[in-house]
Amino acid sequence: MPANPSPYGPLTLWYRQPAARWVEALPIGDGRLGAMVFGGVAHERLQLNRDTLWSGLPRPVGDDHAHNHLARLRHLVLQERDYPAADTVAQQLQGPYTESYLPLGDLHLQFGHGADVADYARVLEMDTAVAGVQYDLAGVRFIRECFISAADGVLALRLTADRPGAITFAASLDSLLWSRTEGLARDVLVLRGRAPAHVDPSYLASDHPITYGEDETDGGMLFEARLQILAEGGRLTGDGRRLRVEKADAVTVLLAAATSFGGFDRPPHTDRGALAQVCAEQVRVAAAKPYAALRADHVAEHRRLFGRVTLDLGGGAATAQPTDVRLAAVRAGGEDPQLVAQYFQFGRYLLISSSRPGSQPANLQGIWNEELRAPWSSNWTTNINAQMNYWSAEPTALPECHLPLADLIEGLRVNGRQAARTYYGCRGWTTHHNTDLWCLAGPVGAGGGSPVWANWPMGGAWLCRHLWDHWLFTGDREFLAARAYPAMREAAEFLLDYLVEDGAGHLVTCPSTSPENGFLTADGRRAAVSAGTTMDMAIAWDLFTACGEATATLGIDTEFAHACEAARARLLPARVGRHGQLQEWWEDFEEPEPGHRHLSHLYGMYPGSQITLRQTPELAAAVRTSLERRLAHGSGHTGWSRAWVINLWARLEEGDVAREHVLAMLRLSTFDNLFDNHPPFQIDGNFGGSAGVAEMLLQSHVAVGARAGGGVSAPPASAEIHLLPALPSAWPTGSVRGLRARGGFAVDIAWGGGRLTQATLTSTLGGPCRVRTQRSDTVVEFATAPGGNYVIGPGGVQA
Repeated sequence: MPANPSPYGPLTLWYRQPAARWVEALPIGDGRLGAMVFGGVAHERLQLNRDTLWSGLPRPVGDDHAHNHLARLRHLVLQERDYPAADTVAQQLQGPYTESYLPLGDLHLQFGHGADVADYARVLEMDTAVAGVQYDLAGVRFIRECFISAADGVLALRLTADRPGAITFAASLDSLLWSRTEGLARDVLVLRGRAPAHVDPSYLASDHPITYGEDETDGGMLFEARLQILAEGGRLTGDGRRLRVEKADAVTVLLAAATSFGGFDRPPHTDRGALAQVCAEQVRVAAAKPYAALRADHVAEHRRLFGRVTLDLGGGAATAQPTDVRLAAVRAGGEDPQLVAQYFQFGRYLLISSSRPGSQPANLQGIWNEELRAPWSSNWTTNINAQMNYWSAEPTALPECHLPLADLIEGLRVNGRQAARTYYGCRGWTTHHNTDLWCLAGPVGAGGGSPVWANWPMGGAWLCRHLWDHWLFTGDREFLAARAYPAMREAAEFLLDYLVEDGAGHLVTCPSTSPENGFLTADGRRAAVSAGTTMDMAIAWDLFTACGEATATLGIDTEFAHACEAARARLLPARVGRHGQLQEWWEDFEEPEPGHRHLSHLYGMYPGSQITLRQTPELAAAVRTSLERRLAHGSGHTGWSRAWVINLWARLEEGDVAREHVLAMLRLSTFDNLFDNHPPFQIDGNFGGSAGVAEMLLQSHVAVGARAGGGVSAPPASAEIHLLPALPSAWPTGSVRGLRARGGFAVDIAWGGGRLTQATLTSTLGGPCRVRTQRSDTVVEFATAPGGNYVIGPGGVQA
């Protein structure tokens, strides 16, 4: 950390006061272990999380006879058009709610001095993933810094002062869960506990929302956290409940945590000895390293990922002001392009910190949660939120961070096969509105949930888009053959069985909802379930298209590809409604909430690419009308909804409008620590916001039918790369380095006077490249070789 608290660099968040609330604390993490650092003076709190600490255990998908209600439901929709009655029947196809992500506990440091300090600074250095505090007290400069090391799997907290013998504090651990703390020695403290057997969602009224098993063998995850203090000088003692350091010169605090999770398909184990061994070994290995080496290894591992992308939008002088002051100025109508760049990088920082190979994927709150009944159970909501968490992974050069989502999909395939059979009598696999650590795949609601969110079986098909995108960006053929295509094929099998005739020659999904929006029937009644919603059709089109491209690339499954192609040709097409909008349902229903937060029917433009400005101008115009109508009635009022708006305006190549919504995101939906304010905190807006900024600067699309063909080294199909497609006039000069494009390209771009000055494309895979610049209709096409660099400027392309 810099010796002077101001100014800091462009990648540092900093504040002149401790966090007063959880949503002001600073997040650190390594994908598995997370902490929120408050930066207190007399009392420091680090709130702790572990990615696998959830309530519950595996359970059956649901009623084996649930599919018996399907025929009646479809008759009500397709023949009688009695949509409210269909809603009632749809509730018979609902199973249990998901379980909840839980807080591990808190590490407290109680210092032997007051809080009246001078020259205070609280910082988060995003480029090193180190959070810290500095202040002066009675002539002594105190410095604390904290990080969670992906290299060593531990939290490390370092305390120093510029006067020997100045450090005195007491350390303790506690938890909201059933737990006990025990001192194993004068330098070791252990927190042992167990999770509830079940936690009801926060929105569900319940007399007993949190229930524990009778004992540790009767349901509920076991967990352990182990803390060790390494003091340099002074005296270290323990009383069984806390450890006390007196008059030390410097101190290193190490913490490791583990749970008894053994897989989504098996109950948690009950071997506390195994948990103790894991934690003790992690702390032992970390303690054997000098602190400088521990820190250096952590920083190197973090920078390996974070340092791939840089962004400069100008306005660097603003970093002389604390982050909350700058954000307040933007809320008051000010401009701060460098804060936008920080916000973009903060999204990347959060993804690295909450989603790494081998960890669980980032949930609704990443890995950071302090509540026993977190908002929406802090689960994975798969009708937009879980997907939005990963929109930025590939474009901002973090493909490794995408892999935990692929791992979750593997578990969902297993349970999703049973869900497909149980609820619909179909082959393949499906998953619904949300899921949890146990890969719940059935529709939640327990027979009383609103079908507007519960009865939506398209989560699996949408998740498959992420597998396909990972291939398009990386060209990892082994991933395509072994992981992506098998999941895509089974999801497509489900759709082939699930689709039904609409009576006019089209194939539609039924039951079908447009998450989480309802419509009004002709007689003014509100309903949710119909058939062939525009989002369902767009997702099915995407999946059938990807399956066809994958089979051609891999040289397999020709007959199945023909089946997908035939079904795609018969899908109910997107249509323009009475207001000039893209019609959301199969009938042009009126909406009870024209400003609804979900933009589900616009999927075909983003994140899909079935609708584009140049290939389908009439539908693109309808998307614009839909977006304008939604916003005129108040849509975008949640953080993640605003993030989707940014990406859609970027696809419409309206840079100035997209920028307005970036600013609206900062002004209306951002806490002082830059967390997304849904409200309450929900991390998808951070990730979606980062994706939106990237989409304004670089886009890439693969044309349908542009198949790469077979062959061991065949790259993905040719992509059209669009440079600066939605550059705002308020960002006239800037540069970005390291963004990624489909087809296997790394892209650096510089611009001045609002125009491209130079772009460098590095081909990682070889193959053809097609480039469009800003809002031009001219496309330049050229061949590339693996490892080749290609410079694009006013004079054209130079190899």
